[in-house]
Amino acid sequence: MVEKDAFESLEHKIMALRENSRTGDERKTLDEVFDRDTMLGIYKLMTDGYVDTIQYPISTGKEGNVFAVADDEGKLFALKIYRTSNATFNRIARYIEGDKRFKGITGSRRKVIYAWASKEFRNLQRLEDAGVRVPSPIRYYKNMLVMEYIGTKKGPAPPLRSTVLDDPAKVYDTIVEYMRLAYQEAELVHADLSEYNILYYRKRPVIIDVGQAVLTEHVNAKDFLLRDIDNVNRYFRGLEVDVMDRDEVFRNVTGTPR
Repeated sequence: MVEKDAFESLEHKIMALRENSRTGDERKTLDEVFDRDTMLGIYKLMTDGYVDTIQYPISTGKEGNVFAVADDEGKLFALKIYRTSNATFNRIARYIEGDKRFKGITGSRRKVIYAWASKEFRNLQRLEDAGVRVPSPIRYYKNMLVMEYIGTKKGPAPPLRSTVLDDPAKVYDTIVEYMRLAYQEAELVHADLSEYNILYYRKRPVIIDVGQAVLTEHVNAKDFLLRDIDNVNRYFRGLEVDVMDRDEVFRNVTGTPR
């Protein structure tokens, strides 16, 4: 009876999130996110003690949605739920297929999405171990990832694009150093780095959305890195930072000439 009540309470909370959505597109997205299997997965995280309540939506991304959740002591965490729709599957399949850590993960859409959650968890671990500031990974289960909540009880930390920086040149240098640590220590390239997936918290950038990050030996790693460099340079050039040229950043990050 207690388990049934807990699951019904979860269903009511999801319904409330849906009803509070401002647009039809938001409601449709929530319907895609909270399918029956995902609801059962959240319930598993609840019974394992990782999640007690779902608080509020944080963001909607290309592959999934992030929600603020709390444990039974009220501590906030971030819960990322990867959608299992065709659009998500088609976008991410190429990043899974090129990663030797996930050989044989093809065909089943749900299997690929589960591998993606595992991939982001592992990438976060590697980046954190290398000294890159990322949300600490805590647990993944099926198409869900529990990680450190970046922000305060008043709200999540803003993305870089929504922040007025006191010293943009210092932030730029920090991000280039994170790219270097990622490449040389974690052996990863973010592959989608921009002002949209870097948070700013306590005067430091925090790198997020690392599910698509690839190993440096990936066939497209160099192209992905050059794209990341171009995105970061473009943004900070717009803030009148005297950025390094593309080749100089590449040498700095990889330790080798282009």
